[in-house]
Order: sequence, then structure tokens, then C-alpha cells
Amino acid sequence: MRARLQPRLVRLVLASSGALALACGAPGCAGSGARDARASDSLARGSDERAVAIAEEVLRALGGADAWDETRVVAWTFFGRRNHVWDKSSGDYRLEEGSKVVLMNLESGVGRVFDGGVELADPAAVAQELARAKSVWINDSYWLVMPYKLFDPGVRLFDAGEEEREGGAKADVLRVEFEDVGDTPDNAYEVLVDRQTKLVTGWRYFQRRDDPAPRIETPWAGWQRFGGILLSGDRGPQREISGIRVFTTPPEELKRP
Repeated sequence: MRARLQPRLVRLVLASSGALALACGAPGCAGSGARDARASDSLARGSDERAVAIAEEVLRALGGADAWDETRVVAWTFFGRRNHVWDKSSGDYRLEEGSKVVLMNLESGVGRVFDGGVELADPAAVAQELARAKSVWINDSYWLVMPYKLFDPGVRLFDAGEEEREGGAKADVLRVEFEDVGDTPDNAYEVLVDRQTKLVTGWRYFQRRDDPAPRIETPWAGWQRFGGILLSGDRGPQREISGIRVFTTPPEELKRP
């Protein structure tokens, strides 16, 4: 998924102004209380009522939008290849991959690049590395925090029915599509949500929304609590997101070349 940065980076992944709310337990139930503004915006974009209600339940199960906002910095290693440290509040970001380290602000696009501990001086080379780092962050962060982004601007949610998972557990299927957002707006996903826990248990990636079959299908397993939120790092064999950490203040490594 190539999601476009929104004004103030923290808003890209659910900057909250209120609590998520449904008055009853069933998705799409009538008589619900005041709905979160992002959910209302999603409905206005054409999302299904039931799909929006399921997404609200997912966010509550994860700890809620307020808890996500209070989680300032997230760090993780993507598939054993890239190390990320991301300050959601300031937009400051550190990417380490092989011998290269990028220190940048995702909102301004300004940054520095080091290779083997030596800072790159060529402006064209620096610009190329900064652009790549931003694209890498967009992709790798989506694999970690997608469930917090179901109400992002440009995202539309559709009820794709239900299915029975391994062991007989029932799952609701959310179809996620994009409208004029990001580098690859033709992407689509099917997100599987456990009926009992309301946690995401898997997803399917479609390179184009009209593709008859997914290009990638992985589990979302190994949910753990980090501070006030839940995150999952198990995406199946050879697709582990490891070293997940969260901070309420920026760690020193965020600025380390």
C-alpha cells in the first residue's frame, strides 16, 4: 500500500479527537451513540455501514484512537531487512538498511543520508535516498499499523461477507479500497476480522482492485500489548515484523547516524 502523507503526519494514522463509539455490540446496529467523525467521513465517501461498524470495533479492540495518539514513537524491524524508528508526532524518522542510515522528517522531506558512517554530500543522491526512504516507510509501516488506518482519508470500506477460518472461527471480511490517494490507488485488500476478538487475523493483497485473486495472503498473528495499544508482528514464514517497541518520548537512536 502506498498511502499519501496527509497534513500533519500524525494524522495519517488516526490522530484522534474523540472516542470511538457504538452503543450496542453488533456491527451496524441501530440506535448507536454519537459516531466518531472519521467513521462518518468514511460513510460519506461511500463505505458500507456494516463495514464501518466492524472497523470501529477493531479500533476499540486495539485500545482505541486515544491510546494510539498517546503512543508517540514506534520502532520495528521489517522482515529482518530494515530497522525503523518513527516519531508520529513530529514526523522525524530513522531508517537503517544495510550500511545506509537515513534521518529525515517525513512531513517536510528534509533529511540527511549516511553510508558506512559517511554523510552523502551530492544533493541529487541525497534527494533520491530521501524519496526512497519515504516510500519504504509508507510500505513497511502499513504492514504494521494497517488496522489503525482503516478510516484514513481516501479509504473506502465494504462488507465482503464472512468466512470460516481454521478451527471453525468465524471472521468478517472487510474490503479495503482507495480513492485518489497514494502512489498505488488501484491496490485493494481483504481484511479478516475475528468475530469474537474483533482483531485482524489475516489479509489478502490485490495489486489491482479488479484482480480475480490476491497476489499475497498472510496471517496477522501474535498480537501483543505495547503500552496502551496492541500490535502484531507475525505475517507468516519469512515475513516477521520483529523488535517492536513503543515510546512516549523520542529515543536517542532516532537521531543517531
